[in-house]
Parts: sequence; C-alpha cells; structure tokens
Amino acid sequence: MSNFYNQAKFEISVAAIKQLPPEQGYEVAFAGRSNAGKSSAINALTGRRSLARTSKTPGRTQHLNFFRMDEQRALVDLPGYGYAKVPESVKRQWYELIDNYLSNRQILSGIVLIMDSRHPFGRSDQQIIDWAVAGSLPLHVLLSKADKLGSNQRANTLREVRKQLTSLGIDTSTQLFSATQPIGLEELRATLDGWLHVGE
Repeated sequence: MSNFYNQAKFEISVAAIKQLPPEQGYEVAFAGRSNAGKSSAINALTGRRSLARTSKTPGRTQHLNFFRMDEQRALVDLPGYGYAKVPESVKRQWYELIDNYLSNRQILSGIVLIMDSRHPFGRSDQQIIDWAVAGSLPLHVLLSKADKLGSNQRANTLREVRKQLTSLGIDTSTQLFSATQPIGLEELRATLDGWLHVGE
C-alpha cells in the first residue's frame, strides 16, 4: 500500500486568487456539495483523521485549502457548495473563487467530484462537471458514503452515474467510496497517482 499521501501537510488557506501559491508541479482539486464527505475523503486518503477539518455543519470549508505531499504535488480542498444557510453574498464569493481557480490554474491535473451516493447529480454538481468539460480536465467521480447502500443499490447507482457521464466527451471515471469502511481507497489512490505523476 502506497503511503505517499500520508506525507500531506496543510500548506495554505486561500480566500482570494492573488493568495494562490506559485504554480509548480501538479494539483488535484476535491469538489463537492456541503456534507458530501469531501473532507472525510481527504482524511481517509492521507490517513490523517483531522488533516481536513470535518464538521456536522455544512459549509465549514470556506477557502481553497492546500495540502502538500512534496514540492511538486498538492491536493486542494474547494469550498463546499449548495448549502442554503450560507448567505448569498458568501455563495457568490465562493463561486467566483472556484470559477477562477478551476478555469485558470494551469497545473490543475484533474477534479475529484465527491457526490453522496444516495443523492448524486445535484444542480451544483453539474456546475463542477461543466467546469471540467470547459477546461478539458479529467474528472473522477467519488460516490461517497457507499457503506450506507446495500450491494444492489451500489451496483445500480454506479451503473447509472457512469451512464450519465459517458456523454460528456471528457476523460471521466467513477467509483464507490466510503471514508469509514475499506471501500474504494486503493482505487482512488491509483487514480491520483496517475494524475500527480507519483513515482516519476
């Protein structure tokens, strides 16, 4: 088992594009609706229980949070979106920040879109997909909380999501995932290893 991601350390929290670290190497962005399990996925990937802050309160991640494994490779936790209790002005700031980052970051190697396997394809999820299509960015869909579904439900959900994504015309992949049970962790690592050129 690769322990490369165990090296991840918090680097910087970015509230405005001008605060972004210099572009070097490779970055992978983690996006998803509030409470889809985004921070939990990062913590499971890195084996660090509290690296990315998780919260019962949706919308806790409000900046671009960078976690760096080495000088050339980083994970970026984007603000969780789609939570109604966040003021509209804040939502607009988040949207502009995410839009600017995903549209203009030259070293972005791909987007991991975390969708709750029980409620995939919300309107906000479609926005992330649209950004991936517009930027010709590889998209890896993580169907989180798969432990909450029975085996038949998992198979059906995976098949339906893959079916919807095939028409996009970009490089997409989809998998089941659970941050609390051993479902999909090695598959996620393998995808990221390729995007981040781990071992090169």
